[in-house]
Amino acid sequence: MVSKSKIQFAIIGLGHIGKRHAEMIRQNADAELVAVCDIKPAQELGWDSELPFYSNFEEMLDKHPEVDVVNICTPNGLHANQAIKALEARKHVVVEKPIALNKSDAEKIIFKALQMSRQVFAVMQNRYSPPSVWLKEVIEQKHLGDVFMVQLNCYWNRDDRYYKKGGWHGNKELDGGTLFTQFSHFIDIMYWLFGDITNIKGNFKDFSHQHSTDFEDSGFVSFDFVNGGMGSLNYSTSVWNKNLESSITIIGSKGTVKVSGQYMNEVVECHIDNYEMPQLAASNPPNDYGPYKGSAANHHYVIDNVVKVLKGDGSITTNALEGLKVVEMIERIYKQKPSGL
Repeated sequence: MVSKSKIQFAIIGLGHIGKRHAEMIRQNADAELVAVCDIKPAQELGWDSELPFYSNFEEMLDKHPEVDVVNICTPNGLHANQAIKALEARKHVVVEKPIALNKSDAEKIIFKALQMSRQVFAVMQNRYSPPSVWLKEVIEQKHLGDVFMVQLNCYWNRDDRYYKKGGWHGNKELDGGTLFTQFSHFIDIMYWLFGDITNIKGNFKDFSHQHSTDFEDSGFVSFDFVNGGMGSLNYSTSVWNKNLESSITIIGSKGTVKVSGQYMNEVVECHIDNYEMPQLAASNPPNDYGPYKGSAANHHYVIDNVVKVLKGDGSITTNALEGLKVVEMIERIYKQKPSGL
C-alpha cells in the first residue's frame, strides 16, 4: 500500500498508447506523472511537456526513486524484460497487453513480482466496457444455463497505414503475431468469461500482408472449453479499408446472446428464458489512430484501478496470472500454425 496522497507514475514508451496513459494519469486527481522515457526524441514523438524526458529506461529509474508505478507501453517483445527491471527497482508495474510473448517470460514477471512484493497490472481494457461487465454477470449468475457454443469473430483492417516500413508492427521479435497485438484482449474476455481451452485445432493464412509482416493475418481456430461447451475464434486483419466487427455469440441451454460492433460495444441479441436485459451505460468511443481504429478507450479505468489498489481500496481488475493465461492460450493456438507463417 502507498501512503502518500498522490501515486507517482513514470511511463516508458510514448507512442499512441503511452500518450493515452499519460493523459489518463493527468486526469486522475490521485495520480501524478513525474517522468517519461522513449528511445525517439521528444520532438519526433510530438511530445511537448516540461516533464523530465529520458532516452534510457534505467537512468529514469535511477533518477526518480520517488516513482511508485512504471507503465510499460513499448513494443510487445520488450514488455517482459522491462517489467522485470522495473520490479527489481521495487516499482509496481502496469504492462500493456500482452504482458509477454511466451509463458516462460510471463512466469518470470510473476516470480519477480512475488520476490519484490510488488503488484503487476495487466492492461486488458475491454473488461471495463458495459457489455463485457454485463456478460460477466450473465455468465456468473448462470442466466444462460449450460454454455453450448461460443463464437468469437475479430475482423479488422490493418493495412499499410498501420504496418509502416521501419516500425515494430509486423516484426516477429517485437510484435509476436496478430493474436498478440490485435486480438489478445478479446481472447482475454473469452478466458474471463469461460475459462481455459483445450483440444485446439487451427487453420491459418497470410492473405494480404506478405510484404509487411512476418506472420499470418487470418485464422480459424476451434477448441473445447475445459468447463464445458465448444468454441471458435475467427480472425483477420485483411478486411478492406476499415474494421468490420469484433463480436461474440453465446448459445446456452436457456438462451442466446450476441455482442457485436466494431469493437464489441453493442448488444445485438439477448434472448434468455425469464430474463429482461437491463439498460446498459454507453460504451466509450474507440481509440482513434487516424486512419484506423482500436478498442474502446477505457484506459482511465485502468489507471483508476491502479490508484485504488495501491491505496488499499480495491482489487486488481486484471492480474498478472490472468495476463499469463492469455499469453499461454495464444502460444498454444500458435503451436497449430505451420512453420513459415
